[in-house]
Amino acid sequence: MTAIGEETAAAAVGAQMHALVERLYPLCRSITGDGVRATLDIVGEHLPLQVHEVPTGTQVLDWTVPQEWNIRDAYVADASGRRVVDFAASSLHVLGYSVPVAATMPLSELRPHLYTLPDQPSLVPYRTSYYQPQWGFCLAQETLDALPEGDYEVRIDSTLADGHLTYAEHVVPGRVADEVIVSTHVCHPALANDNMAGVAVAVFLAKELAKRDNRYTYRFVFAPGTIGAITWLARNAERIDQVEHGLVLACAGDRGRLTYKQSRRGDAEIDRVLRHVLAVSERPHEIREFTPYGYDERQYCSPGFDLGVGSLSRTPYAGYPEYHTSGDNPDFVTPEALADTLAVCREAFAVLDRNRRYRNLSPYGEPQLGRRGLYDSLGGRSDAKQAQLAMLWVLSLSDGEHSLLDVAERAALPFDTVAAAADALRGAGLIKE
Repeated sequence: MTAIGEETAAAAVGAQMHALVERLYPLCRSITGDGVRATLDIVGEHLPLQVHEVPTGTQVLDWTVPQEWNIRDAYVADASGRRVVDFAASSLHVLGYSVPVAATMPLSELRPHLYTLPDQPSLVPYRTSYYQPQWGFCLAQETLDALPEGDYEVRIDSTLADGHLTYAEHVVPGRVADEVIVSTHVCHPALANDNMAGVAVAVFLAKELAKRDNRYTYRFVFAPGTIGAITWLARNAERIDQVEHGLVLACAGDRGRLTYKQSRRGDAEIDRVLRHVLAVSERPHEIREFTPYGYDERQYCSPGFDLGVGSLSRTPYAGYPEYHTSGDNPDFVTPEALADTLAVCREAFAVLDRNRRYRNLSPYGEPQLGRRGLYDSLGGRSDAKQAQLAMLWVLSLSDGEHSLLDVAERAALPFDTVAAAADALRGAGLIKE
């Protein structure tokens, strides 16, 4: 495919991902409930999913699956019956996990239950109270400032009852059972970048991987943040040693530069791969050290599991003014950014899947490459000198200890060039895996 063809294809996929973000955005999601199921139903139109329902009260590591929360309607209405705050306009308007309420009260009594952003007066904040029974509404500060004193009808038509926590998995089989997990959270209502953008990139990444002959098995986990990842880990603890690598996708569609947060180990293979891919691509990017704060990488990297799982985003957690506000809407997400994040994932997993260790079968002196046609095969290549150098480096470091990524890093060569050299040398019978 030509460069123009690749750009056209990337633009088309970016537009499709953005359309998926727009479709998912309005749903009222939480850590449990019908909003999560509706989200997974839409994802299930793109990928075959195995959906898991874990009952309330189930012990998952140090946590317990909470009661299920669902909401039908909520509003604050003035004396004329006009809804001054309306859940139907945006699911952000209700404090997540609010208990039911039906009352009439003066504004002075209502105020402690109203949440705003005084420094961003036109935006509605996202607030929750998952594990403490409360109720409340979120609204713009300018809306609150315009409310006159008087009585207001307050209504939250919700249920908090025993039910289930819902998450889903999609598996792309590989040649080996060792797994790469891709995890993304599905619990935030009416927030496009955080995290319907991550969901969209995960969906289209899974579609692309399904077209490849993969070495690894790729397992995609669509789960509520924190409690969902903890539940997945609790239910998969006995087979966790199959997880070789992992990546958490979040905030994947804003205009900011790419940010990779390393695993707790800091030197896991996924860390090295992302550092290499981002550096070679010359994309604007930042590499961050691990901190036990952020998204679900902190669960996968907790010391008992200590998995090699990093996190890829654009502008990271809490790093943009629109974060956890109504400003994080579909207009904040761009098709170009989504396509770029997807491309980095594709490139990184291509490296991860092809990274091997080889042994030189002719280790005494430099083997004669010319009589094997290896030099001749480079004649028409614009990067012939680089490709020749890659062959020599692969031969030099094919001692059973160094991987192709080691070669690429030490030789300061693109991984693709090194991998192509290894393929040629293997074809000539000079190295074996």
